[in-house]
Amino acid sequence: MTLRSEIDEQPAVLTRLLTGTSSGVAAAARLLGSADVRHVVIAARGTSDNAARYAKYVWGTRNQLPVTLAAPSVYGAYASPPSLGAAAVVGISQSGQSPDIRSVVAEGKRQGRPTIAITNDVDSPLAELADAVVPMHAGPELSVAATKTYTATLLNIALISTALEGADHSQILGAVPEAAAGVLDETPGIVDAAGAFGATRDCVVLGRGYNYSTAFEWALKLQEMAYVLAHPFSVADFAHGPFALLEPEFPVLAVVADGPLLDSTLAMLDRVRAERDVNLLSITNDRRTPGPTVMVPRVDEWLSPIPAIVAGQIFAMTLAGARGIDPEQPRGLTKVTRTT
Repeated sequence: MTLRSEIDEQPAVLTRLLTGTSSGVAAAARLLGSADVRHVVIAARGTSDNAARYAKYVWGTRNQLPVTLAAPSVYGAYASPPSLGAAAVVGISQSGQSPDIRSVVAEGKRQGRPTIAITNDVDSPLAELADAVVPMHAGPELSVAATKTYTATLLNIALISTALEGADHSQILGAVPEAAAGVLDETPGIVDAAGAFGATRDCVVLGRGYNYSTAFEWALKLQEMAYVLAHPFSVADFAHGPFALLEPEFPVLAVVADGPLLDSTLAMLDRVRAERDVNLLSITNDRRTPGPTVMVPRVDEWLSPIPAIVAGQIFAMTLAGARGIDPEQPRGLTKVTRTT
């Protein structure tokens, strides 16, 4: 199975990113650290959009750079781009092919702003537009569902952050590939957990902070692999209205990591169990997490989305099989999606 092999490749891909010398990361950090850059605009779609959500937290908390996600149709279909003054413009795309992502980066260049591409194809049209190109170095990814390119993108975002700090990334990020490998070792437990959700047709997926991105990416994997109508929410947003949809046995999936938001996340999980008696499962690195759990290796909170989503990928792939669906051939989807 190509999908399973690409999931299994992730520790090696992450190690390659850490041990290789990437002039692209250094160049991107120089651009983001320029005196005239005050914020970052990121253009992305699908899985890459979820990586952009991660960058919003990482570059915001660690590098004090406000990050906004572009609305590509404003630049393309509506042809009414906003001023990008004081911004660096980043395009994230595995293939680097989508016209709408390229339109945002092209507008950044037209306005004289620094531009960065994070892509798995350094010869792509997106890469040709950018002042700095940060390769994913994931190798060919043949499955429609992105797995190794997603975690490679997250690690590149972390690498750029440490480069901006002038820190030694090998010391700060060195535990990430081993953590991803540790998740693969837990595959039998993840498979068992997913099997218990075989009848699931819809669910909510909760996350917060750095793992807000993981909630969205796990939900996307459930949608495209297993045809589950998965609704991602911030734990905080969930309390503002969506909580009302819960009823007994409703499937609730959560991503939980230790850090400043742990207590509020655990409080929400306690509440959904006590008040609604839901069918709860959490991917977590903290043993205080209530209910059934998939435990993943502990790394610093800001890096926890990488091992967490590896578990989410295995879960979604297994759930697809339990629902009689071939995750290698999701209906209506192709590997490269070109939107305008």
